[in-house]
Amino acid sequence: MRTVPCLLIVAVLANACASTATANRVDAPATPSSAPAGTEAASRDRSVSEIAEFVRPSLVKITQVGREGAYGIGSGFVISSEGLIATNRHVIGEGRRIKVETSDGRQHEVSEVVASDSRLDLAILRVTTKGLQSLELADSAQARQGQPIVAMGNPMGMSYSVVEGVISEPQREIEGQPMLQVAVPIEQGNSGGPLLDRQGRVLGLLTLKSALSENLGFAMPVNALKLLLAKPNPIPMERWLTIGVLNSRFWKTLMGAQWSQRAGVVNVSQTGTGFGGRALCLWHEEPPRDVFEATVTVRLQEESGAAGLAFCADGQERHYGFYPTGGKMRLTRFDGPDVFSWKILQEQDSPAYRPGEWNTLRVRVNGPQLQCFVNETKVFEMEDGGLRGGSVGLCKFRTTEAGFKKFRVGLDLAEKGPTTEDAELIGKSVELVLGAQTEREKERVVSEFLRNPDASRRLLEERRRSLEKDAERLKDLGLEVHRRSVRERLAAELGAPDGKAKLLRCALLLSKHDNPELDVESYERGFTQMVQELKGQPELAEGTTSAVRRLKRYLFEENGFHGSRSDYGSRSNSYVNEVLDDREGLPITLSVVYLELARQLGLKEVEGIPLPGRFMVGFREDAAGEFSFLDVYDGGKELSLEEAAALVSEDGIVSKKARTPATNREIILRMIRNLLGPLIETRSPAREALPYLDLLLAIDPEAARERVSRAMLRERAGDRRGARADVGWLLEHLPEGSREEQREMLEQWVERLAR
Repeated sequence: MRTVPCLLIVAVLANACASTATANRVDAPATPSSAPAGTEAASRDRSVSEIAEFVRPSLVKITQVGREGAYGIGSGFVISSEGLIATNRHVIGEGRRIKVETSDGRQHEVSEVVASDSRLDLAILRVTTKGLQSLELADSAQARQGQPIVAMGNPMGMSYSVVEGVISEPQREIEGQPMLQVAVPIEQGNSGGPLLDRQGRVLGLLTLKSALSENLGFAMPVNALKLLLAKPNPIPMERWLTIGVLNSRFWKTLMGAQWSQRAGVVNVSQTGTGFGGRALCLWHEEPPRDVFEATVTVRLQEESGAAGLAFCADGQERHYGFYPTGGKMRLTRFDGPDVFSWKILQEQDSPAYRPGEWNTLRVRVNGPQLQCFVNETKVFEMEDGGLRGGSVGLCKFRTTEAGFKKFRVGLDLAEKGPTTEDAELIGKSVELVLGAQTEREKERVVSEFLRNPDASRRLLEERRRSLEKDAERLKDLGLEVHRRSVRERLAAELGAPDGKAKLLRCALLLSKHDNPELDVESYERGFTQMVQELKGQPELAEGTTSAVRRLKRYLFEENGFHGSRSDYGSRSNSYVNEVLDDREGLPITLSVVYLELARQLGLKEVEGIPLPGRFMVGFREDAAGEFSFLDVYDGGKELSLEEAAALVSEDGIVSKKARTPATNREIILRMIRNLLGPLIETRSPAREALPYLDLLLAIDPEAARERVSRAMLRERAGDRRGARADVGWLLEHLPEGSREEQREMLEQWVERLAR
């Protein structure tokens, strides 16, 4: 099994569970008769051979099963006699069949993914077999430096291997996550295997191989696994297999490979069955026969690969392909299944192609003429009438792994560049920042440099550093333009009547504020697929309560959405796109997903309720009824008003205002404050907090508290003019009856800023 290059993990409460020996056990495992629980043999240190014999019945081999059969082997181990198997999240992949085999050669059917967490890189599976021998979980918080350990797994496919070593460092932080650093070799196939103390108890799960040393690796502490056991998010296998699967109504795949989709990005891996590892993924609608365009944005995992657009495809072996390969652009015609029917029509370098980045490909078919563009720069133009009609879509070759996004078909898909006037203005701005030089000036400078190369090198190095500063300023300027654009778009969306503004789109725009590459429309299309799955189901027509419970099962039982376990404060939990991707979030972001689903399905009496400290979903049978509540952070648990109030308030009382349904505007403002609050509390640099204050005040200009915060941060950042404008606004909008000293304080502040 491959190792994970990066763990997106922020924090784990390493000793959150199990302070007693009883709590350290998942259940009452069946223990081998040679060492029954509670005997001296069970508590003494064991030899490596004894541990291997003891653990082997609990060790499993986990294999992902794709279209072309089994591939990718990892490890796991039994943690409950009721059929629970622990492993790494990356071992089971996504949306793929999973095969589990125990050391006796028996295959075990996986019935559900009981829990999974991409940040912790952990997963728990359930198999239908009962009575399996489970391993005891130790307390990884008690691990100590130099402690002898044993690791077991399936390295390089060699089943049920064992190796001994020691813990090098029990609290090695890897990207914010405490991990066990171990002096044992970790190879492909070891991932998910148990790291054991010398009594045969599990201290961690083998996870990462060091790139620096063969005998250095990292294991996820087993106490992190206990977080999943305490708060599972089960997904039945029939539902798991739909995660990331291409929608067959839109796409048809040919010639194998592994195609998947994640919120608008189509990913491909594995070798296709066609000649040269070729595989196709064709769009369901055929374009006009003789005049059309197709475009897609593609990124190759390795530039030695090949992937791009397929067009004029007959649904079998014949099609054109336009794609990057080996750093060059290539236009090819495939007239059949083998090398003799494959013709490279054009191939050349293009300076417009950006290796390692997202590149936009576009083809135009106009009668016999073919035109091919990369990043809106024409690469090929030629006549070839060999193929016409058919489908358009995606193609890949060899072992290429690639991602595709923004696929479109139409009559004119060329990106419209700036006007001549805009281009001249941008050009002049860049010249002012960087400074232009003629060829003659350049030659003269080079000649001067050659008189004293050493001094010249130092001067050039200084200029390089200056250019890097200029580049950073341009980057900041680009981000500012992006954020202002999003700010205006979000304010306009929320300015519409509340019934017209789309909550999901607003929440995605908030995410896009921090992530310019986010494709809002792709996430909306993905969400529409979720709505389509539920439309027409009879429970939705049986009344609000019945419909609410159906949505609850769909999100929390069938699709594994759950409240954040490991890091409530992670900013990812506030970005709805990441909540949709990882199925993990805060009460308010999970509520946004639930509410948007309810609204698109026409459930009128479902609202967002802004309880203090815990946003919830409220529902009632009619407008005159009382709200009941769903705690979406706790799997959609149904609560009465009294139960909800007791959960969020010490005195069990919640004001009427806190129980009044929140508007879309109020929901988005609360989400912004969730992102802004930690930056203000920790006195982060002004440049980090100011964009959120600008965004919040664009939506709610009368937010006086944030107006004060922005004035203070602007002054701290040296923007005295902006600070003076904010303080002036506060003076103009002082409420009637304000004390005179408040006015005097603001006037003194304005005077200080005017000096």
